[in-house]
Amino acid sequence: MSYQVTSAVIGFIIAGTIFWLIRVDHLHSRHAVWWFLIAFFVMILGIFPQLLDNTAQLLGVNYPPTLLFILGFGMILIKVLSIDIHQSVLERKVRRLAQRLAILESDSRSDHN
Repeated sequence: MSYQVTSAVIGFIIAGTIFWLIRVDHLHSRHAVWWFLIAFFVMILGIFPQLLDNTAQLLGVNYPPTLLFILGFGMILIKVLSIDIHQSVLERKVRRLAQRLAILESDSRSDHN
């Protein structure tokens, strides 16, 4: 089997796994977008490997696989940043919720006294 077919099959497997994870409610659809993008790029680069060569040449990268690693690393950094932003939002919401609960409990205690 050629690497083009292998890459396309891997992309389809990733996409199928993402659909399954969404269906069984293990992955929120908002997070699945990143993984669908990865599956799409794996499929596209598998079917059209010359895209990587042409893009690398256009950007002045001498060894095309280097561009693939740079793009992959960039995607990982973007994903980690988005996770950190989401985590910060959740932490802020939990903190506010805990503060509101403490206020309600305090009010409840003062009403009973």
